[in-house]
Amino acid sequence: MGFLPGPNLPCHADDQSQYSNLGSNSSSFNSSLSSQSSLLSIPSLTPSTQQIEHPAPACHHLSTLKGHYSYIFSLALTGKHLYSGSSNGEIRVWSRDPSSSAPKNPLSNTVAEGYSAVKSILILGDKLFSAHQDHKIRVWKIDHITPHQKYKCIATLPTVNDRCMRLFSAKNYIQVRRHKKCTWIHHVDTIAALALSRDSSLLYSVSWDRTFKVWKTSNFDCLESMWNAHDDAINAIVVSNDAHVYTGSADKKIKVWKKNEGEKKHSLLATLEKHKSAVNALALTIDGSILYSGAASNGSIIVWEKDGSDGRHMTVAGALKGHNKAILCLTVVSDFLCSGSADKTVRIWRREIGKSHSLLAVFEGHKGPVKCLAAAVDNNHTRDTTGSGTSYLIYSGSLDFDVRVWQIWVPPF
Repeated sequence: MGFLPGPNLPCHADDQSQYSNLGSNSSSFNSSLSSQSSLLSIPSLTPSTQQIEHPAPACHHLSTLKGHYSYIFSLALTGKHLYSGSSNGEIRVWSRDPSSSAPKNPLSNTVAEGYSAVKSILILGDKLFSAHQDHKIRVWKIDHITPHQKYKCIATLPTVNDRCMRLFSAKNYIQVRRHKKCTWIHHVDTIAALALSRDSSLLYSVSWDRTFKVWKTSNFDCLESMWNAHDDAINAIVVSNDAHVYTGSADKKIKVWKKNEGEKKHSLLATLEKHKSAVNALALTIDGSILYSGAASNGSIIVWEKDGSDGRHMTVAGALKGHNKAILCLTVVSDFLCSGSADKTVRIWRREIGKSHSLLAVFEGHKGPVKCLAAAVDNNHTRDTTGSGTSYLIYSGSLDFDVRVWQIWVPPF
């Protein structure tokens, strides 16, 4: 491993780079020609390498975290730890420091197990929220003293108390299938993603049942359910600091929601329509001025810019083109976007002055699609004794059962 000599050259994992081109003809992830042609009108925001004058970054594959025996669907960082959730219902905890030794017992870092696939993980203080394929959200009490002990499940959402409160009133029931009704606080299909409000008082969940719901993090009550928020499964949600809610769906649309002061429910502000296939992933810049969206075909990431302060108007700034299969996950750290794809790679993009973005690195080594990402500033390492530049740690979870840890050092510019 070593330096990245140019912004478009890959950083290979030593032991797996030979697999980077396998499966390129997989029918389940083939990009449709119609989607490719439909995005030709969106300009690329990535200039050619000749136009990039910044010093080249350096990247390394630091380690591979092994122990899962099924697909890895979710990652979350908190404090000194990384959490991973898999398709067999396991949640594992790892040291986020890649120099730490791996658990000697492959089961010793399993903190929860026995439930359905873990689609999303969020950490709030001493609580871990996990969203599952069995339509439920579970809340776990984190043991900070002995972090590798099994965590206690302290609540399952909707809670028993919440269900009982809604049980006897007909107005609380909705038709979910032809001959089936349930209370509006229930999800009735896979919960795909979770998000927190800025003050962490609210938890948002989206589901393949086409709804998004709002929960109180203090007592876990369901406050609101937006039924039929989309025309198909909802796959992604992000919430801005000014409380705009963005949802991405298999109906190819992104919707913008906001609960105005004095109102009880969120209202639809805008519908963003540029994708020609299911929207799989969303990410917001820290200031909320830019929204990134990735879809199930084409491999391009659409960049949306906020036009005005109310969030009602989002305009397409352009597209980031590099992946050649579906975008499955996105995450933002500082001024960088990390993207994971069915093409088994992770790409790192930097937002430059103006609208342009540069492709800093391509991480190759996973043997399966990259399903989830987490990223943070690496405070333990700098490029040299002067401390110039910034080091970042990128964690990628894949359908190959592995979590890989990457480091990228970016010089100042």
